[in-house]
Amino acid sequence: MATPPRPPPPVPKPRGRFFSNAATDRSNEMLSENLPPVVGDKGQSLSTPNFPTLTSVTDIIAANIPSLAGIAAAIGGSAPQAPQATSPPPAPPSMDSLANSIAASIPALADTAGTVSSPDAAVVVPAPSSTPASNSFDRVLSSLSNIPGFSGEVNAPSAPPLSDVQPSPSDRADSESSNEEEDTGVGQPIGLQEQKEAIAEDSISSGPSNGLVPTRPAPAPPAGKSGQPMKQKVPRAATIKVSRKKGGKKASTPRSAMVRASWLDMWKGFRHSVLWATLDGQLMCLWKKRTDQISEVLFHVSSITKVKKQDNGRFSVYFKKKHYDFMAHSEEVSEAWLTSLLACRGVASPQSSELHGPITIKDPRSRVYAALFGHDVWVYPNKDSFQLGVASYRIILNIATVKSTGKHSMNLITPHRILSLSFDSSKEMSIWLERLSSTITSALSCSKVSLRLRENAHNTMCGDCGATNPEWASVNLLLVICHECAGQHRTLSCNLSKVRSLTMDSKVWTEPLIELFIRYGNWLANQVWAPAVPAAEQVSPESTTEERSEFIQDKYRRGRYKLVHPLSMSPSMMEQRLLQVVCSDNVEETMSLICSGAKVCPSDPQSPSPILLAEKANQALQTELLRMNEYTDIPPQHSADQRGNSTPSGEEEEEELHGKLDEDRFLFSLENTSAACDVLDLREVESIFLRDEPSQDFELVTLSDQLICNADDRETLLNHFIHILKVILPGGVSYAEVGGASAASKVTVVDVGGGPPHLDAWLLLWEEGVSIHPIHRHSQQCVKMELGALSHHEMKPLENIITMATVDRSVSVRFPAQYSCQTWFSHLQTALANYSTAPPPPYTANHSSGHLYPVLDNKGTVPPAIERCISHITANGLKVEGVYRRCGLAPKVSRLVEALMASPKTAPLEPDEQGVLDAGSALKQYVRQQEALIPPSQKKKWIQAAAISDEQSRFKEYKRLLRKLPENNRATLNALFGHFYMIQVFSPVNKMSAQNLAIVLVPSLFQGLNQDLISLSREFIIHHSLLFLTPDSEQTEEEEQITIL
Repeated sequence: MATPPRPPPPVPKPRGRFFSNAATDRSNEMLSENLPPVVGDKGQSLSTPNFPTLTSVTDIIAANIPSLAGIAAAIGGSAPQAPQATSPPPAPPSMDSLANSIAASIPALADTAGTVSSPDAAVVVPAPSSTPASNSFDRVLSSLSNIPGFSGEVNAPSAPPLSDVQPSPSDRADSESSNEEEDTGVGQPIGLQEQKEAIAEDSISSGPSNGLVPTRPAPAPPAGKSGQPMKQKVPRAATIKVSRKKGGKKASTPRSAMVRASWLDMWKGFRHSVLWATLDGQLMCLWKKRTDQISEVLFHVSSITKVKKQDNGRFSVYFKKKHYDFMAHSEEVSEAWLTSLLACRGVASPQSSELHGPITIKDPRSRVYAALFGHDVWVYPNKDSFQLGVASYRIILNIATVKSTGKHSMNLITPHRILSLSFDSSKEMSIWLERLSSTITSALSCSKVSLRLRENAHNTMCGDCGATNPEWASVNLLLVICHECAGQHRTLSCNLSKVRSLTMDSKVWTEPLIELFIRYGNWLANQVWAPAVPAAEQVSPESTTEERSEFIQDKYRRGRYKLVHPLSMSPSMMEQRLLQVVCSDNVEETMSLICSGAKVCPSDPQSPSPILLAEKANQALQTELLRMNEYTDIPPQHSADQRGNSTPSGEEEEEELHGKLDEDRFLFSLENTSAACDVLDLREVESIFLRDEPSQDFELVTLSDQLICNADDRETLLNHFIHILKVILPGGVSYAEVGGASAASKVTVVDVGGGPPHLDAWLLLWEEGVSIHPIHRHSQQCVKMELGALSHHEMKPLENIITMATVDRSVSVRFPAQYSCQTWFSHLQTALANYSTAPPPPYTANHSSGHLYPVLDNKGTVPPAIERCISHITANGLKVEGVYRRCGLAPKVSRLVEALMASPKTAPLEPDEQGVLDAGSALKQYVRQQEALIPPSQKKKWIQAAAISDEQSRFKEYKRLLRKLPENNRATLNALFGHFYMIQVFSPVNKMSAQNLAIVLVPSLFQGLNQDLISLSREFIIHHSLLFLTPDSEQTEEEEQITIL
């Protein structure tokens, strides 16, 4: 008996692919879904679909394409009418001839017909037929499905044209899917990838076309790795409500359709950020802040291969296999961006790079790819980004200098940043150094005066708008400016600004004047005239003449941004102070006095001349500055309230926004989850006031706005309030002050008990006192006064000055605006009233007696070396990223430890970032070298306590174990964990959370490392007050029993 033939093995079904950019793939996919399966005799599913009859197909071809009527008739006539075993049916025309006819008659189907005739280059089709003819016929049907009237017969919908702006769900999925991490080109056939890139290059469109609409939705997008639908890209939800006055400076209308600027939400893969986007017709730049000089993303418009409109104000920008998704806060803004990007289509690409290669940047250490284009150095994340044309930022060599620092390294110095670069070999370094030096030299067409003034990096850019290669100067204001700003300075009159050329007016440029510009120049001029300008009001090189004129009038004639001298309210006192200062080398204060209105020519003929006094004191620079300003006439200072800090009026309409904090920025949106419409740099905040309960809001006063922030509960409100304080306050503010603060304002210290005046500081009102924290802590010490010790306080509303006095000290501070002054004084009066009626605290936390940390009692002593390190890091390192995690320099740390052991008070601790890291490493090493703070005999009990699951029982055991420690050990642990608590308060800045601190500190504190000790240390940091500063009831009972006995 013959063995029946074995059935052929089943053909495995290929994996489904989802490519929304390939029309042929989409058509085949939808076709295969629509056709019903064919069932065999035994119920098994066959792979051959039930196609429409050939006669119906040829009839439609003949009706719609007259030029193919003959071929269709031949095909139709060859159709079998009945099964005949004697003779096979005649063969239809070849696929090549049919494709050629279609291409000649329907140009729109030429590409598709070519694909059909060349199966090797076609897209892989799912579920292939068992015969080649059937496979080819599939392609023909898919290609002809776009013919009117034919789609119903084929039973497959036609795909929308790729140029159609309105995306299908599959298009949106493609836009919201891959980026660098999810490369659409990975794992695809080469032919398909080339076809997708070719389509992308020609797919930019500005509106819907007249293409056919699918009769049913396209297939759903692919699921994520876990099988779940892909995460939708939406902005982070808002966390607080914000109310602010409408108005302010309106954005200028772009002068060209190719110019655009606004805030945009951007997704790179699924990494979301809010950036300030600018387009100048050639370059699109994305910045974290409006005033930033170093961009986050930068590319030339010629690198764009495709722009695709999405829904809900979204659009995508493609660079071959990489793309970014953007979202504007309104459809109008999104349409404007699409219009501008489309208008840039066809802009010529820049010349190829003259020099490029990998480079290492030392601080922070990163490996990048750099390329030299003309007079700019473009910095890319990697070589792939260089090939795509998407950079991170560029360095304009017109404002840079280069200096060798070693065999393999050099510094590229700009006014905004110093790049420490290192190379793999000395040969590479010498090539880059030579090319950069020659490029910088060729970029400068400056006179000798210009070259000398460029020794100060701040003078390489216009002091008003930031344009490169400025060729003019205001010699009395020590300001280097560009040609456009020089024209506006001439409108100020020569009594306010004396404009001279750097190249033509050679006689005015004396050696002392050149020295003044080299030492001070734009830096000092802007420190006096514009130390902080609202980002929305700062002009740029592209600003219009009207915008530039308004800004310069505000800056110099109206003094809108000026930092006035503390004595500006008394002209006679300013003139007396000027006579004293000109005899010293304090040029900064002389400039401040002159710009605040002090007269160089004395009004009283009997009084001495400042110029003569400076000459007698051999102060050449002072003499030159005074001569340049001998007839300067500064207009009276306008009220600071004109800057937008006035009391809100009922007539002004307010707008309701939704806010969310993002590190040192405040993001605003019109809806809870819509894109950001505006962003506030928190460093523009001048005052912040927390309103008393039951009110759930606080107030922000900025350079140009007042904002009321409201939350649903007190905890959320305080979290936002404290976060903002952490950002705006200088380092060294204790956690007790931050947590108990109710008002904080930026002030100028007029008098501090004989100390130096003209001190910029933050005035902080908190639960137990008033603190003055200098902005530059390295040169000044903070001042603290307890509320109960204040014997006198008064406000001078006309001068915006508040004076506070104790028995042994008096402090006077000037506020930048009257509203801030009055509001802060009102909070002070409320705090004093509450303080006088408040019950005494249950214990004395000795904040005011010199302690760096609160203590419950004075039992036990802390090693002076530990206190010295804590003091130094608290004053200088709370905002140093990675403090205690990053290591110091080993030789220096060893010397520091020896010095701390020998004489803690004289140990050489440095205030810069490296000095803080050295001090942190020295503290850890010092603790490790001392006797263990937890005796080895008790260590096992501590580990067991950390493993207790119930929190209340665990904390109770912690307190019991602390009581059993020696008093000195307990005091030292209190000091250390109190200090670490303060470090983690600033974790949004220094990135050192309680968990991170516990991981790096456990080996030093406990001479060992395990998970229980890490958990224990984390809880001791977070709950420091509860564990160390709260009196324990059991301890009190024990002490009472001992007393009775």
